[in-house]
Amino acid sequence: MLPTRAILIVLDSVGAGELPDADRYGDRGSDTLGNLAARIPLTLPALRSLGLAKVARIGAAAADDTRGAFGRMAERSPGKDSVTGHWEMAGIVLPRAFPTFPDGFPQELMQAFEARIGRGTLGNKAASGTVIIEELGAEHVRTGKPIVYTSADSVFQIAAHEEVITVPELYRICEIAYELAAEGYGIGRVIARPFVGTPGAFVRTSNRHDYALPPSGRTLLDAMVEAGHQVIAIGKVQDLFAGRGITRAVHTTSDDHGMDEVEKAMEDVGAGLIFANLVDFDTQFGHRNEPAGYAANLERFDARLTLLLPQLRRGDVLIITADHGNDPTTASTDHSREHVPLLVTGSAVRAGVDLGVRETFADLGQTLAELFGVSPLANGTSFLRELLD
Repeated sequence: MLPTRAILIVLDSVGAGELPDADRYGDRGSDTLGNLAARIPLTLPALRSLGLAKVARIGAAAADDTRGAFGRMAERSPGKDSVTGHWEMAGIVLPRAFPTFPDGFPQELMQAFEARIGRGTLGNKAASGTVIIEELGAEHVRTGKPIVYTSADSVFQIAAHEEVITVPELYRICEIAYELAAEGYGIGRVIARPFVGTPGAFVRTSNRHDYALPPSGRTLLDAMVEAGHQVIAIGKVQDLFAGRGITRAVHTTSDDHGMDEVEKAMEDVGAGLIFANLVDFDTQFGHRNEPAGYAANLERFDARLTLLLPQLRRGDVLIITADHGNDPTTASTDHSREHVPLLVTGSAVRAGVDLGVRETFADLGQTLAELFGVSPLANGTSFLRELLD
């Protein structure tokens, strides 16, 4: 009997070495795991037992006692953002990247946005989210003008102090931005970035909310729900798929909270797909260029993984991967164009299988489509037969 439950955990930004076209993105030399391990020794016993050291430069690989299958995936779609990465995992390969605005958004867009929200704005440039709230946060508090900024990704981000612009009001403003920027200009995501605190001590809160364009084609999640399967979205997964193809969703405040919700779903859900994104790697440490924090978060996740592995039921398939890189050791604070790890384990998974370098993230989605017996996706090659005993 085929397994009926899959747990897919995306370690947001945990890349495993530059892609061949990394230089086109200014990412030559980026290697999130490898460069991090060169600075800070990583223990990661649970991840190593799944084969991580065989696909990432984190030190000597274990002997032939790997408990699962392992490989790396290359992104075929242009770009290096979370929407692109998650959509490709679910079977969509984009023909072109979402538009980016390294010099700020067009004046006609900003004028229309300001007119609709009845306020002026600050910023309108590419910036680190933590840096720009320190730069402009005090002026925002004084004037009530929201801070608008972007990055190397296709994002229209709006930061506001929760005591100046309430979270519901910020969300309303983001909905207006979505209509203008996402629907009007094809920008991939509008992101609400609320913060609190005082000048010199501003802190972003967990009330972030992403407004993504709906997937441009049929996804694994759509196919699962059409076939009557449950799809449980944990973290920002619901936002990245614009709520489509999901039967239940929960947002999280931290990676530990995310793992709590994964364990809770494993207790409650007997069959279907549990799809989680752990975003702290990216937002808290990658974008802030904090190698020590990044390494510590990897060790925290590994400790949670150690506890989770014995909870797998007979027939479960657990997949651990990432959506892009974000090397905290480079000068850039943006995402990096990298391979991602592909680690698969479960009672029915052949131990020690080398899945090689998959040509597209969509291979994962196609494999899950075959696993659940739903109709094939438009892209990707299943590796299910290589996996299962």
